[in-house]
Amino acid sequence: MSVPALRIGVAGAGHFGRYHALKVAASGRARLVGVYDPDTERAKTVGWEAGAPDMPLDALLAGIDALIVAAPAEAHHALAVQALRMGKHVLVEKPVASTLAQADELATLVRETGLVLQVGHLERFSAAYQALARRTQAALYIDAVRIAPFKPRGTDVSVILDLMIHDLDLVLALVDSPIESVEAVGAPIASEFEDIANARLRFENGAVATITASRVSIRTERRMRIFARDSYLAADFSTRKLTVIGKGIGQKLPGVAEFGIEEASWDDHDSLAAEHAAFQASILDGEPVLVDVAAGRRALSAALDVAKAMAESRGRMERGGLL
Repeated sequence: MSVPALRIGVAGAGHFGRYHALKVAASGRARLVGVYDPDTERAKTVGWEAGAPDMPLDALLAGIDALIVAAPAEAHHALAVQALRMGKHVLVEKPVASTLAQADELATLVRETGLVLQVGHLERFSAAYQALARRTQAALYIDAVRIAPFKPRGTDVSVILDLMIHDLDLVLALVDSPIESVEAVGAPIASEFEDIANARLRFENGAVATITASRVSIRTERRMRIFARDSYLAADFSTRKLTVIGKGIGQKLPGVAEFGIEEASWDDHDSLAAEHAAFQASILDGEPVLVDVAAGRRALSAALDVAKAMAESRGRMERGGLL
């Protein structure tokens, strides 16, 4: 007996909302019921492309099993709460909410309703992260860089919530220890919010991570280096190259008999399709939620800690006459 297709709606018809709508429309386990956006013309355009009508929010929620929230960040909480209270599963884009209190309310609703809430930290579903996670044990130091040229999209929030939060989430997943302290600097360049940022996180287990994010660079660069007790990993996400130095692997390093070096790579897959497949599997098959509300809250908390540290750093510079 065939299982009925999951009825899914999309709230938000912007850049990512369009991609979400097209992925649902192409899914073998789901059916796109409709698209909602306050900008009805945009909703009509995205709906036409994906083969579904634009709909008012109440009508959309009444006819679906699950809602994908791809609206601007400040609307994530309200839309997710409304959907959960109507008994709908939710996939909400990052950040999960604007405040920790909002994230906690979502967590409470998920516990009370037993519904699925998955947070759209897309990198967790990437082949790159899977390649890193398989080889990372007890990271001591992580250095992550994510820079790109300026684009107006995403500037409704700071670069911390726009770009850095991806690497914050990855670092938190790889280190798996509470944050002890945060230092950060940053500045607005082309928008009213910070467009460049650098943060240094120290964890309770002694690990340290440095994360750099910029959306005003002249080139695109994404890389991560991970130092562990017996290994070193360097990943270039642009070229899909992974260099690993460790005990008993690859070509022996001169003068260090125990250690060898190997070059690896990964085959990219459609991370958004993988994210959707995981969401659908959690609803239809009872699979664990890979990036749940707790993970989304941890990433949000880290991002807010970075923003607070950045504001404190700016205050010290202003008092010192540097700004």
